[in-house]
Amino acid sequence: MTSQTETKGPPEGPFFAPAWNMGRLTLTPTSRPLVMGILNLTPDSFYDGGRHLNNDDALSQAAHMIEAGADVLDLGAESSRPGAETITANEECQRLLPVMEAIHSRFDSPLTVDTVRPETARAALAAGADAINDINGGRDPRMLELAADAGCGLILMHMQGTPTTMQAKPAYENVVTEVAEWLAGRCDEALAAGISNDCLMVDAGIGFGKTLQHNLQLLRHLETVSSGRPLLLGASRKSFISQLTGAAVDDRLPGSLAALSAAYFGGACLVRVHDVGASIQYLDVLTAISSR
Repeated sequence: MTSQTETKGPPEGPFFAPAWNMGRLTLTPTSRPLVMGILNLTPDSFYDGGRHLNNDDALSQAAHMIEAGADVLDLGAESSRPGAETITANEECQRLLPVMEAIHSRFDSPLTVDTVRPETARAALAAGADAINDINGGRDPRMLELAADAGCGLILMHMQGTPTTMQAKPAYENVVTEVAEWLAGRCDEALAAGISNDCLMVDAGIGFGKTLQHNLQLLRHLETVSSGRPLLLGASRKSFISQLTGAAVDDRLPGSLAALSAAYFGGACLVRVHDVGASIQYLDVLTAISSR
C-alpha cells in the first residue's frame, strides 16, 4: 500500500503581484521574484566592504550584475551591519553620487538608493535613482514627504533599534505579528503623507534587530509579514546562516540560495542579493520544478 504526500507549490494565480511602481519604471514580476543586485560603496559592509570604493571598480561590478541579469541595482554608501558607525550625509553623498550618476548614464537599469537620510535620497533621485530603500522604515517624516513629492518607489524595512544597537538584546512576544503590524502602520503613515499605494514595498528586515529564531520565524511566515503588499527579502550572506552552519561569510552562498526558497514560496516580489547570477539560476530552476 502506498500513500501520496501533497507537495506545497506556489499559490494559484498571479503569484508575485501586484506590480511595484518606481516612478519612472514599473516592475511587474510574473513567475518568480525579481533580483536586486547589491552594490555597497562602503569600506566596512559585512561582506563586500572596501571592494567597490574605487569608481571604476563600482562601475565594473554594476556592469557584471546587469550582464548577469539583475532587474534592479541597490546602491548604498553607509554600512548598516551590526555595530556600524554612522557617517555624515556629506561623506555618504561623496561616495554615492558619482557612481549613481555614472551607472545611470551608462546603463538602462532601475536603481534604488539605500539610505536613511532624506537629503541623501533627494540627491540620489536627482542623480538617477528610481526608488528609495529606507531601512529606517520611513520613521523620518521628511523621507515620506520626499517620496510623496517625487512619486518614486519606497521600500519600508523593519528594524528594532539602530544598526549600532539592534543586536544587543532583540526581543519580541511574537515576532511575526509585531513585524507585520509595524510595517502595516508604517504603510499607513506613508499613505497619509500622500505616497501612492502602488509605490510601497515592505521588508521584514532579516538580521536587523532579530535573533536566529526571530529570523527563521519571519522566513517561515513571509506572507503574513507582507499582509498582501509587495515584499522584498534581503537574506544574502547574513550571519544567521553562520549561526546555523558555521560557514564564514565567504562560504554563505549555499545558505543564501536556501533562503531564496522562502522568498519564492512566501510570495516575495524582489530579493536583494550579492550573487546575482547564482541567484537567478537557482530561482529559474526552482520555478521550473514548481510550475504546474
